[in-house]
Amino acid sequence: MPGTASARPTACLALADGTLFYGHGFGATGQRVAELCFNTAMTGYQEIMTDPSYAGQIVTFTFPHVGNTGVTPEDDETADPVAEGIVVKWDPTEPSNWRAIETLQDWLTKRGRVGIGGLDTRRLTRAIRQQGAPHVALAHDPEGNFDIEALVAAARSFAGLEGVDLARDVTCAQSYRWDEMRWAWPEGYTKREGDGFKVVAIDYGAKRNILRCLASAGCDVTVLPATATAAEVLAHSPQGLFLSNGPGDPAATGAYAVPMIQDVMAKADIPVFGICLGHQMLALALGAKTIKMNHGHHGANHPVKDLDTGKVEITSMNHGFTVDSQTLPEGVRETHVSLFDGSNCGIALTDRPVFSVQYHPEASPGPQDSFYLFERFASAMRARETA
Repeated sequence: MPGTASARPTACLALADGTLFYGHGFGATGQRVAELCFNTAMTGYQEIMTDPSYAGQIVTFTFPHVGNTGVTPEDDETADPVAEGIVVKWDPTEPSNWRAIETLQDWLTKRGRVGIGGLDTRRLTRAIRQQGAPHVALAHDPEGNFDIEALVAAARSFAGLEGVDLARDVTCAQSYRWDEMRWAWPEGYTKREGDGFKVVAIDYGAKRNILRCLASAGCDVTVLPATATAAEVLAHSPQGLFLSNGPGDPAATGAYAVPMIQDVMAKADIPVFGICLGHQMLALALGAKTIKMNHGHHGANHPVKDLDTGKVEITSMNHGFTVDSQTLPEGVRETHVSLFDGSNCGIALTDRPVFSVQYHPEASPGPQDSFYLFERFASAMRARETA
């Protein structure tokens, strides 16, 4: 019974290969079935759990101190947790932060998300790295009654994320305007005022802090659902098009997203900027391909090299698919690469202000080395207006 000292476990994590991890349950009771990934960030568990890119996944945190900053609505990246569950080394600690409104345990309970603590997360992380992201079933029962055969069967029956379009599940139901800017001491979140560059942001599962970064860079943002057509985008007469992060298999989402992007680019000579799934959508629209990674990149300490400047940025990442750089067509150049494994982390057209990155320049959580990309997007729109 890895990592637990209690006489009777109240939670069980069952892998599809039959491996079992027992621990202490917290949050909601019940069962969740998903793909298991690990995240190496040392903070920001609330932002991670509410990041729509984690749809269909349970997150293992390699950092053992989870819960110590509590939870506050200001740090939600979307209205409710999207990740199916949470796995930690030590049981969540009580909050010790002036911004905390409630505990992580209560927050998870109210929002129907299952947690398990007391596991050997190092062993679990090694298994993920060596074998790839497994399919798992996570159960929490205060009485400690588990049907192990049923849990393993549930894990084995999970269809996985390949070929699955999850953007439809997490996108907004209708369009809306966004004017809130990045958090800053002492005012907190403030509103953007005055005129701005008219940007249409396609919501494949957009994090709020991405939208705040766009607003802080001087953008007047209108958010449209993932399934928006080119006609709907162009009806707003945008000066720029933004493609957001999101979950699932990019090839599946691309079935409807790629034609829209191609049509907008054919009809409007405007700057385009994509992040994460938006990066993959742009790559597909330009003729490249995407592939499933062994265990993906999830963390806030990923070094990325800017091939134009030679500068190394420490970045926040969350993706299980990647653009295959070997399939980039003529006229599309690779701009950034991961220094962990050499995978593609950025592309750009050679003749138009169209670019995207695999990582998250908005952080939340993570370093802010790459905020300049939002300013680059704004500068490209400014150059178009003054040309």
